[in-house]
Formats: sequence, structure tokens, C-alpha cells
Amino acid sequence: MHNSAIFPLFYLPPVSYFSALNEVGYDFLIEREEHFPKQTYRNRTRIYSPNGPLDLFLPVIKGSKYHTRVKDVKISYDFKWQRLHWLSLESCYRNSPYFEYYEDELAPFYQKKFEFLFDYNLEILQWIFKQLKKSPELHFTSEYIKELPAELDYRTKLHFKTPELILPAKPYHQVFEDRAGFLPNMSIVDLLFNQGPQAKNYL
Repeated sequence: MHNSAIFPLFYLPPVSYFSALNEVGYDFLIEREEHFPKQTYRNRTRIYSPNGPLDLFLPVIKGSKYHTRVKDVKISYDFKWQRLHWLSLESCYRNSPYFEYYEDELAPFYQKKFEFLFDYNLEILQWIFKQLKKSPELHFTSEYIKELPAELDYRTKLHFKTPELILPAKPYHQVFEDRAGFLPNMSIVDLLFNQGPQAKNYL
């Protein structure tokens, strides 16, 4: 078990997440026993808006954030975040080459209500793998291991606050690049909407 890399489960993960999976040859476990950490990609994603990077937050039920295992964290529906996220994706990517190509399959994630964040993120991740023509066998941690070899521990490496850890990225066409230039490490959907089936070759 300790020979496999351990990855967190993110919401619409950044491109670097999939580059890192490639680096470890898709030999990985998904962490489900950790305590839910605040301010990470586990419940946020970053997309390219007309005004630059835009973070979309997925709210979790208050109280479930503290010392709660990530697999037990519940999604909050106190406000209509699904509608907000979908409208944001539409407004940012409607004019991208491949938004309509993925729209019908992605939209249900913003209509169906999931109780647990882990289940929601997992279903989205499986959908993304399908689009990237990857079919890794998914395995999960059965206990929390605090100390791991640095080269295997991706639980804190992939963070929006530490861009220096982002793997180098080649530019690709983005909808608003004429305004702010190429923005690396956006959500994987930025790559999919702009590159379509060629996204797998980019990675």
C-alpha cells in the first residue's frame, strides 16, 4: 500500500492533478480517511472568467468541517450553488470550442443533489477520466497515514496557494486569453472545453 501515491479527492480538479497522476503512472490511492481541511480544492475549483481566475466554492454543512473525515462531509444546499456554478461555467465557456460537446453529460451534476461531498467529487472524477480516455482502477485508503514519503504524498502538494509546486504547463488556447494571457492550472474543464478530445494528448 505504501508504494502507491495518495491523492486527495478534488472538485473539478486542476490540470496539475492529472499531470501528477500521469507522473505516478496512475498508481494511486484516493484519500478518504483524512480530516476535512479548509481552503483547498476539495470543495472549490478555479475557472477562467472574463475578469481572470474565478473560484467557485462548494458549500459544506457547518460543523461537518471540523475533525470530520472527508468521506463524511455533507454538502449544504442552503443556497443555490449548483445554479450559480452552472451559470458561471456557461458564461465563461459557452463560446469555447467544446462546451456543447460536454454540456449534456456535465449538466446533471448541477441538477442532481448528492448528500456527501466525497460521492459527488468521485462521480465527477470518474466522468472526467472517461473524457480523458482513462480507466484507472480506483482504490481508497482504509486508514489515515500521517507520515508518507514526500514523493507519494499529494494531499498537500496540489494547492492553489502554492503555485510553485504546479507542474510546468504548455499554453493552449483559452477563451479570454486576449485579456489576461494564458492562465495555467485552471480546472480540468477549462482544458476540456478548449481542447476537447485532444485534452488527453495535452496531458
